[in-house]
Amino acid sequence: MRREWTMVLLAAIGCRGEKIMSHKAEISRSEEEWRSLLTPEQFRIARKKGTERAFTGALWDNKKEGEYRCVCCDLPLFSSSAKYESGTGWPSFFEPVSADAVVTENDSSLFMTRTEILCRRCMAHLGHVFPDGPAPTGMRFCTNSAALSFVPKEAPSP
Repeated sequence: MRREWTMVLLAAIGCRGEKIMSHKAEISRSEEEWRSLLTPEQFRIARKKGTERAFTGALWDNKKEGEYRCVCCDLPLFSSSAKYESGTGWPSFFEPVSADAVVTENDSSLFMTRTEILCRRCMAHLGHVFPDGPAPTGMRFCTNSAALSFVPKEAPSP
C-alpha cells in the first residue's frame, strides 16, 4: 500500500519512477574513470550507493540561493527554492528542478524498502525520496551532500 501511495505522489509531481533496467545512463564511464574524477567520499556515495552521516555533509545547512547539481555530470537537479529544513541532517527538497531530472528505483537494502533517487543523466545515487515532505508536493527528496555540487545564484549587475 505504501509503495503504491509513494508512486502516486511521485507521478503527481512528474517523477516517472523508472526502473534502472529500463533507463540507460546517457553518460557512462568505467569505475576507474569515476574514481579519477571524484573524491573518495563522492565516489563511495554517488557511484557505490553510500550514505554520509547525518549533519556532516557540506550542504545540509546551506541557506544560499542557487542550484544543486549532480557532482558526477553537472546536471541541474534541485533549486534552493525547493530546499527546506527537514530536521534529518541531509539536504532535503520537496521537488526536483524538472520532472525528468531524476529517476527512481526500489531499494531493498538495509532490511527495508525505500525509493532511491538517481541522476537521470549518469545514474549517480543521490539519496531517497519519502512521502513525508511539506506542501505543495508532500515529498521529501533526501539527498547526500557528497552527491551534489552547489552553484550560487549570481547577483544582478548594478
